[in-house]
Amino acid sequence: MAFQICGAPCCWGIELPIRPELPDWKRVLSEAGQAGYSAIELGPYGYLPLDVDVVTEELNKNHISIVAGTIFHDLIDPANQEYVLKAVDDICSLITKLPPLKQHEGQKFPTPYMTIMDWGHDKRDYGAGHYDTSPRLSGDEWKQFMKHLRAVCDRANSYGVRPVIHPHAGSYIEFSDEIEAVVRDIPYEVAGLCLDTGHLYYSGMDPVEYLKKYKDRLDYVHFKDVNETVYREVMQEHIRFFEGCAKGAMCPIGTGCLDYPAIKQALLDIGYSGYITIEQERDPKNADTTLADVKASVDYLKSVGYEI
Repeated sequence: MAFQICGAPCCWGIELPIRPELPDWKRVLSEAGQAGYSAIELGPYGYLPLDVDVVTEELNKNHISIVAGTIFHDLIDPANQEYVLKAVDDICSLITKLPPLKQHEGQKFPTPYMTIMDWGHDKRDYGAGHYDTSPRLSGDEWKQFMKHLRAVCDRANSYGVRPVIHPHAGSYIEFSDEIEAVVRDIPYEVAGLCLDTGHLYYSGMDPVEYLKKYKDRLDYVHFKDVNETVYREVMQEHIRFFEGCAKGAMCPIGTGCLDYPAIKQALLDIGYSGYITIEQERDPKNADTTLADVKASVDYLKSVGYEI
């Protein structure tokens, strides 16, 4: 078994590609290389160019590859589905032509993956982390949601890209019962799971328990750490998920409340092998501290036995 640590543009505050204060994508790839990563996620649709030659040149310059593309869109509204499927086409057409990563022994599916997250619902965003009070979909709405999600997964599979569904705080796949429902409704041959330690904790779940619970569906893992003091404040304020991140709810790994030696042991226990991506969401106006924070996370994980 081998764990290979990667990065993600959200560590630079890049969640949507339209904010004027976002750091340049070439800077992000450069700093990812400086951090010692072998790979990084593509980030939100539209942030990196869709030109294979241009992106390949920058990846090679920084000695990194792309571990996954990202769908981070409203997957419930039928009016949005055509746009989402175009995004899948564009992303898959790019990432399948970029420099490949090796497949580790025991790794279930080769990279690049397609992480799929539902996003863009104000009511759920303000309810992030609040199991008892967050609004839920009706039975019919959930069925429509699963139909759309299945179509996105099928489209990624048509390119040979493994879709991995990512439960995300502030989305309609967040809490324990919603993860259970999506596993029930989307067969494993269609999509696996990408579980995120920080999102699990933020939404009331023990990462160690849930990594083990869904070991048979787990294809890819995200790592975060959570500043417990800020997190408790955010839970009292009922603010949007990324507003909480801008306040510092997420912190460098090893400085928060998650037990990463125990998480490592859980991954060993379940036989996980493959790629793990570090995330530390923030306001992009604070991206000047990203490289130092990412290096701190990498150094900590190396100190407790993870590989880069």
